[in-house]
Amino acid sequence: MIKSQLTLHQQLKSIFGFNSFKGRQEEIIRNLQEGKDSLVIMPTGGGKSMCYQLPALIDKGVAIIVSPLIALMKNQVDALRGFSENDAIAHVLNSSLNKQQVQEVKDDLASGRTKLLYVAPESLTKEEYILFLRTLKISFYAVDEAHCISEWGHDFRPEYRKLRQIIDNIGRRPIIALTATATPKVQQDIQKNLKMENATLFLDSFNRENLFYDIRPKINVEKEIIKFIKETNGKSGIIYCLSRKKVEEIAETLQVNGINALPYHAGLESKLRVAHQDAFLMEDCDVIVATIAFGMGIDKPDIRFVIHHDIPKSLEGYYQETGRAGRDGGEGHCVTFYSYKDIEKLENFLHGKPVSEVEVGRLLILETISFAETSMCRRKYLLHYFGEEFNDNKCDSMCDNCKHPKPKFEGKDFVIKLMKTMLACNESFKAKETVKVLVGESNSLIKQHQSLISDAYGSGKEKSKEFWHAVIRQAYVKGLITKEIETYGILKVTEAGKVFLKNPSTFELTEDHDYDQLKSESVEQQKGTAADMLLFKILKDHRKKIAKASSLPPPIIFLEPSLTDMANQYPITMEEMGQIQGVGKGKAQKYGQSFIDIIKKYVEDNDIERPSDMMVRSLANKSVNKIYIIQNIDKKLPLSDIASAKRITVDELLSEMESIVDSGTKLNLSYLINETFEDYQVEELNQVLAESKEASFDELRDEFDEDEFTDEELRVMRMQFISEIGN
Repeated sequence: MIKSQLTLHQQLKSIFGFNSFKGRQEEIIRNLQEGKDSLVIMPTGGGKSMCYQLPALIDKGVAIIVSPLIALMKNQVDALRGFSENDAIAHVLNSSLNKQQVQEVKDDLASGRTKLLYVAPESLTKEEYILFLRTLKISFYAVDEAHCISEWGHDFRPEYRKLRQIIDNIGRRPIIALTATATPKVQQDIQKNLKMENATLFLDSFNRENLFYDIRPKINVEKEIIKFIKETNGKSGIIYCLSRKKVEEIAETLQVNGINALPYHAGLESKLRVAHQDAFLMEDCDVIVATIAFGMGIDKPDIRFVIHHDIPKSLEGYYQETGRAGRDGGEGHCVTFYSYKDIEKLENFLHGKPVSEVEVGRLLILETISFAETSMCRRKYLLHYFGEEFNDNKCDSMCDNCKHPKPKFEGKDFVIKLMKTMLACNESFKAKETVKVLVGESNSLIKQHQSLISDAYGSGKEKSKEFWHAVIRQAYVKGLITKEIETYGILKVTEAGKVFLKNPSTFELTEDHDYDQLKSESVEQQKGTAADMLLFKILKDHRKKIAKASSLPPPIIFLEPSLTDMANQYPITMEEMGQIQGVGKGKAQKYGQSFIDIIKKYVEDNDIERPSDMMVRSLANKSVNKIYIIQNIDKKLPLSDIASAKRITVDELLSEMESIVDSGTKLNLSYLINETFEDYQVEELNQVLAESKEASFDELRDEFDEDEFTDEELRVMRMQFISEIGN
């Protein structure tokens, strides 16, 4: 029965306590109550769940809610039970239930006490459930996270493809499909697969005006994250990482730096995972560090920041995850740290998958790269991806590119050259090949078309490949060219592009960011030069003086990168000295005090303001293997056994050991030395190290032939020398 407007509003107030509907919620609910199919695309925080929860509670029968995540189902069921005296009002039916619990759910459904049944798509494939659900009066079906249906979406689930067949098997009723992230192609796929081409489309704007989009180069990322969080003064936030290991590392690093953070990932024991989630919801914890498993269905409106330690694998994923910030309309800062090396990791995940899945995955990753590297308005680019036009003047400096714009220049001729090249290539290439043609590079695909493209080949070689990718991105967003999704990104000139070619007009361009170039410059600066060259020289002279008095090579006292870091960071306490690159607690205690005294006096004499954010405390055991390595070397185990037990190579083990020794901790490798070397060889090697300038492996390697000593033997000998003499 269709309720009057007053009754619907009364129900909203009576059940949920809201005075009015949000956006198009009322229109969507009425469409559903009239027995019509609906496709609802609404941003995170827009109130999608209300669109099926309220009609399910007030209409006759039970609504079947299909959801991909057990955690999401549980959250929604718990929330609904909070609005009702009847705990049977909502149930889940999934693999988390035992036989007795399944029977209890069936009994409540049969009695009519249950109004919403949350199910995983896998559960609906079970014949016993299908037969049982046929006996019930179904009010409608809601397919939540409907983008999972599409292979072009960011979270494709093959079992979602079978939903329409299952619905027909149980008994056809109205369908409402809902998602926060769907490109036009994904929208089409949802409707086609659910056979609801005539569904009413409710498409909200994807624009979240209160979110600030910020992409930063991945330089000193832990330090940057800690600095950012400390400036937020205890506000709630989420940090997303690609791997469980990184989640644990970042959470621990935040904790030792005084930030109330907890990890969350699928590898945690279930009770602990729930406890961490609840601590975040109850504000007993400020920051959750998580894999993307965290956040779906989490009803916490005051998340003030979302940080991506690693770039997401798709723009849909990015949009959904950043969308968890500022759901109450308040501040929401979205920071993503970007490096092309992260892209390589994402591409590695595609290895071994079916060809079509690899092509789709690569296309999604390329869109993410384009978003990260573009210097145009982030909001405009993101909304264009979802099929929405946006005037970047309305961004109001709510993205890093609009807040700090790069200079623009007239790009009309470059855009014309691009489109002429595309047409010369018979519009048969993706962006990568098109750019290769422009700059005069080749591959097997280009060679096949060589006769067609001779005029265009090399026509843009005065500019870099990165420049031409920027032209493609900006022409794409302006609608002059398009990418064919079905052919995994083949470039085509649009009708608007053809008009532009006939009557060219002004076209402003900006060059893209090159974050890896920024990173490499920063790393080079860190490696090569100190910020304070005068202090660096003073420290270097002091090191030489101590080394001479001790009859040791200067690098045994401190390596040069350590002096560089001291001249950048100005450590004036023993704790701060222990945080300097390559120093460690042991070496700080042995040699650090005189350096601290020099730096402290230098800072006072020159009235130097030290970096306020200098001190990022590292974990007591930054290497998870450190204690294990030391203990097993004390037990005199072979290196191959130690490496094998930790599932690392001997080379990786040696690198871990070198890090331990260079930071000032002793390793007693005499058992390996005695097994490997004759006494005269030990004496000769020690003599070379004592007389060397850097006490480095490279100096040893240059001194001896490979048939005399292996790399492994020389590395072990060097570590023993430093442990005995320097540490």
